[in-house]
Amino acid sequence: MYFHYLCIVNQGKERMEKQPKLMDFSQMRNIFEPHFELIRKHIFFSNELGIVHTCPLVFRLVMQQNPPFAINDYRLGVILRGHLRVNFNLVEKQMEQGTLVFLGPGSIITPIEMSDDLEILGIALFSQFPMPFAPGQLPSAFNGQVRDFQLKVSEGDVETARRIIDTLWHIVHQPDFNPQTVGSMVAALMIHYDGLYRRHTDQLQTSQTREQNIFDRFIYLVNRYAAREHQIGFYASKMCLTERYLGTVIRQTSGVTAKEWIDRALITRIKVELRHSDKSNAQISYEMNFANPSFFCKYFKRIAGVTPNQFREELNTSRRVPNAG
Repeated sequence: MYFHYLCIVNQGKERMEKQPKLMDFSQMRNIFEPHFELIRKHIFFSNELGIVHTCPLVFRLVMQQNPPFAINDYRLGVILRGHLRVNFNLVEKQMEQGTLVFLGPGSIITPIEMSDDLEILGIALFSQFPMPFAPGQLPSAFNGQVRDFQLKVSEGDVETARRIIDTLWHIVHQPDFNPQTVGSMVAALMIHYDGLYRRHTDQLQTSQTREQNIFDRFIYLVNRYAAREHQIGFYASKMCLTERYLGTVIRQTSGVTAKEWIDRALITRIKVELRHSDKSNAQISYEMNFANPSFFCKYFKRIAGVTPNQFREELNTSRRVPNAG
């Protein structure tokens, strides 16, 4: 069981082709397959668990796949060296050595740049991974209350995360390893991250202003509901605020209107569907709660500058043009 990759290459291809090509297990398998010999010493990959062990090429391969991406599983990582700039769920983050990273189901990711010396340890818990917690007992940082977080932590906290992932890496490369041991190591990593996240949020609650807390809550709700709820009134109601007050706070805190934040989230999700699925405009329009396909197309053109069909055609053209050099 040194490496599960080759055993599952042909698993479920017909089913995969009918689903949106999100950055899930199937899509990542297809990305890595042509480069298997170059990265085999740095990744472990099964239909339940993925581990990346300090291999910049893995992230460069992902960044070449026409972002933004959506994920439907859990990702935990630690940056050991270098830096990385990524837009997570509408907010751009600059991460450097000593940062712990978590991404949860439903996250939208747009990689922007990475340093040449980037080194990351990370794991992906794909949808078939058996969570090592009883139902309803997931640590609070992973129970859906937050979609992502990035924490700059101490050297000791980084070393703890590194040792857990290193141990997990060692275990999965043993013949006939015990899945319960793997689950225990994953649980230890999640509990470590959860403790650091709760400590971080406790500190923020004493230092953040009310306005910043309102903005953070608004962004969380937009990331969760924007695909169906397009009006500021919905979010104001959720937060027990008036539309006028919420709009004023968001504009003063971020320099961007609340409606623009909603538009950004909605357009990002539409682009994911246009890039990674074969759904019709009418189907996307219906799923994202537009009045009709015509209004959907006009909305997309107003924000993106092109129609949905033109967006897809430009994407297809760019895929056909060979890379220079």
